[in-house]
Amino acid sequence: MLAALPASIQRALAIPAHNKSGTINDIEHIVVLMQENRSFDHYFGTLRGVRGYGDRFPIPLASGKSVWYQSDGTKEITPFRFNKNTMNAALIPDMPHSFPDAQAAWNQGSYGYWPKYKTATSMGYYTREEAPFQYALAEAFTICDAYHCSVATGTDPNRIAFFSGSNNNPVLRNQGINCTDADSEPVNLRCWITGTWPTPGYTYAGSGFNWPTIPDVLESSGISWRIYQDPNNNWTGAMNGCLAFNSFRNAKPGSAIYEKGMSNGSLEDLANDVRNGTLPAVSWVLPSQLESEHPGAPSSAAHGGYFAEQVLQALTSNPETWSKTAFFLTFDENDGLFDHVPPPAVPSYNPDGSLAGKSTLDVNGMYFAVNKASYLMATDTASGNVRPWGMGARVPMYVVSPWSRGGFVNSQVFDHASLGLFLEQRFNVTIPAISKWHRAVSGDLTSAFDFSHPNDGRFPTMPDMSDWEQIEAQSKTLPTATAPATPAALFQEPGTRYSRALPYELHTSASVQPNGAVTLTFQNTGSQGAVFHVYDKNHLDRIPRRYTVEAGLALSDNYWNPMATDNGAYDLWVYGPNGFVRTFKGSVNGAVAEIEVGYEADNTTVSIKAHNSGHAPINLTVVANAYRRGGPWILRVPAGVTVEQHWDVTDNANWYDFTVSGENFERRFAGRLENGRALLSDPAMVPSRHQEGQGNEGD
Repeated sequence: MLAALPASIQRALAIPAHNKSGTINDIEHIVVLMQENRSFDHYFGTLRGVRGYGDRFPIPLASGKSVWYQSDGTKEITPFRFNKNTMNAALIPDMPHSFPDAQAAWNQGSYGYWPKYKTATSMGYYTREEAPFQYALAEAFTICDAYHCSVATGTDPNRIAFFSGSNNNPVLRNQGINCTDADSEPVNLRCWITGTWPTPGYTYAGSGFNWPTIPDVLESSGISWRIYQDPNNNWTGAMNGCLAFNSFRNAKPGSAIYEKGMSNGSLEDLANDVRNGTLPAVSWVLPSQLESEHPGAPSSAAHGGYFAEQVLQALTSNPETWSKTAFFLTFDENDGLFDHVPPPAVPSYNPDGSLAGKSTLDVNGMYFAVNKASYLMATDTASGNVRPWGMGARVPMYVVSPWSRGGFVNSQVFDHASLGLFLEQRFNVTIPAISKWHRAVSGDLTSAFDFSHPNDGRFPTMPDMSDWEQIEAQSKTLPTATAPATPAALFQEPGTRYSRALPYELHTSASVQPNGAVTLTFQNTGSQGAVFHVYDKNHLDRIPRRYTVEAGLALSDNYWNPMATDNGAYDLWVYGPNGFVRTFKGSVNGAVAEIEVGYEADNTTVSIKAHNSGHAPINLTVVANAYRRGGPWILRVPAGVTVEQHWDVTDNANWYDFTVSGENFERRFAGRLENGRALLSDPAMVPSRHQEGQGNEGD
């Protein structure tokens, strides 16, 4: 099988990991390639075993339909395939992707009008036929399906955050001050240079930032680094987020910043450093415009795949170096391309100025104080002029290394701050610009690696993308990629994949207060913070409420008062990471039952405790909605008594989905029990109605 692979992939898969200590310290070289403008759903919504178009719990829209039914203002448009056989799928058009349209499309978490603000083309996706290299890379190594861009906007803000830890002044943020554009980058400005390098030099736009970049931190700590780029072919500077900073703008010839971060470094230079054993501890590779995969650049998945393959070929040219190297390949933002998963974010502000949610840590300073009308669209009235920076939409992240082989999915929440957090773990440095909120919610990417048994790898086939020019030429002969006239059926490949262990142990419960208010309590007994999204299905016109709960903490909110608005009826849906879902439905009138869900990780058991606070016995019915047979189970709960029921979820790869119901009472709890071991992706995650003999359609 190895003989059929391109030489670079043969080496990448066949070279064993340097497994000296069995820890992150075995990694001696970290190489990062950030490509341009693709969303996760656009590339991988149809890939088996990831949270794509088979998501069992898509969020609801104000229309009452699921998130798939986006509107352009006149008609609904569902995700559709960019079919390479019928349209110019390789070279799709660029779409709006800046702060105003991103805020409007996200709609503070309500979604609904993505095509209206991003064009109908935004709903298009690829299958493995249109992106063979990208799919094969995911099959060979590890793909992250909960990696988000840091800022809900375009290239510069996200690359600035990626290269420094923040797109807004961390000093002001840490004082609880929300930045304006004077101290932040909301739209593309500061990295777009004019002039040539080194003479006469760059001319910069906008004021320079002064907080330290990651290269500044590495340099001050004596850690080697380099940016490999053509400074005159890096899309006029836009690929280099460090150009927004005075430490780079004012760098003089001979200085470390000038020589390592501003000067020329080709792929051949990268290959030479690999072969000579002089590859720095940390390296960034910057693409040119045509190699970047950016829609409308024009660049294609084929050309971008070929560039990534060249980088991988350079990295594997010396087996000893590759055995000590971790290669991260991600994207700065999603362009206008749709992704269905609501990004974790601090609570939005309601139009009346109240906060739509809570947090266990102070989130003052985590917002953009919009100071120009041009930063918001006139029709975007969901909130006021204080807007969350992000996270933004999901983007692909591949973790390619001898420690991440095997076709795993990692579903821990990450964003661009995560690379900085990974560097902190490996080199014992501090990236000061990373916020406390990101440190609480974003993982450090270490869970994508198996440092204990890295050399138990498998060897899937990989395509050769050297024919990217022919692919693009053939694609140009076909009609422009456009959305179909009628909503398309959804498709995702059936099947599961190996899934990395996650740090989550989350709980949400509900209780009815004497005054008729419904209280939700969020508890986090895991080792990583999380954001809970709450959608009130009786009031989907309202901004979804978000709750950030740090590891080891809990908080409650009694915001919901169904007696005042809905004759006592309530219907609340809570979403968390990796398919964590809790639903609370019923009437506060005569409410006497409540449910608490528990986990026993050591024996892979999920339990419920049903309590009856009334004066007469009640019967509750428990139904398994997926994963297991058996039931229903009838729980008779005497007055004033708590009854407990346990289920072993080992045979279901630790996934569970149960509904408990009684008179005017319904609770649903679904997710995966984490026990510190690698498991499988959600085995029930496929669209629910058959589509054209190749998959299923879901609503």
